[in-house]
Amino acid sequence: MTTSTSAPQRLYLMQVAHLPVSPADFPFVCYLVQTGDGKNILIDSGPPTHFKPNAAFKLPDPIMEKNVIEQLALLGLQPGDIDTLICSHFDQDHSGHHSAFTNAELARSSDHMRFTTTRSEWDHPALRYRLIDGDTELYPGLELIKTSGHTPGHQSVLVRLSETGPVLLAIDAVASQKDFTPDRQKNPVADDNEEELRASTRKLLALVEREQVALVIFGHDGEQWQTLKKAPDFYS
Repeated sequence: MTTSTSAPQRLYLMQVAHLPVSPADFPFVCYLVQTGDGKNILIDSGPPTHFKPNAAFKLPDPIMEKNVIEQLALLGLQPGDIDTLICSHFDQDHSGHHSAFTNAELARSSDHMRFTTTRSEWDHPALRYRLIDGDTELYPGLELIKTSGHTPGHQSVLVRLSETGPVLLAIDAVASQKDFTPDRQKNPVADDNEEELRASTRKLLALVEREQVALVIFGHDGEQWQTLKKAPDFYS
């Protein structure tokens, strides 16, 4: 466990929208990490204001909540306070407000953008991208984990907290706890490559065991989400 003064001190989970489905609402989320030396690291920016899931998913219309900018404001932050925006991937429910963060460095892995709905957000000329090549320690105690399969170059995030211990944000590499198995099947609509998806899942399973991960947060697991701390509460 890292003891650096620049290590993560707080992890906030922010729900910005949800789908009213059974047995539990399907959440759309962003994450904020604050470090001991005052850096603010945002992970994803949620869906755009006028968000509708891809018609192929055959899902109900989402219920929009406070967007990422409004969520940050509740914590006393403005977009200009964000030092780094980690782009897990560019699907529309994760990149809908990228253009608000022109002061931040954006950490991305792949050039693969399969949906163009939010192109005006992530292809904004004022954005500064840093290309991440494979697994990378972005800050002391914060690691980006390449987990392709849902999309090429998808990034999960490992956050090492002093009290909670290591927390793995699987994001869409493993969207639901029921899929956190070595022989999982891909969603024929949502996932890109089954072989890579299984390899990434096994990689994360091994990481959880090796690093003694205290908590795995799955990207869209409504049942798990009900049990987690949400902003303004935080993990430390």
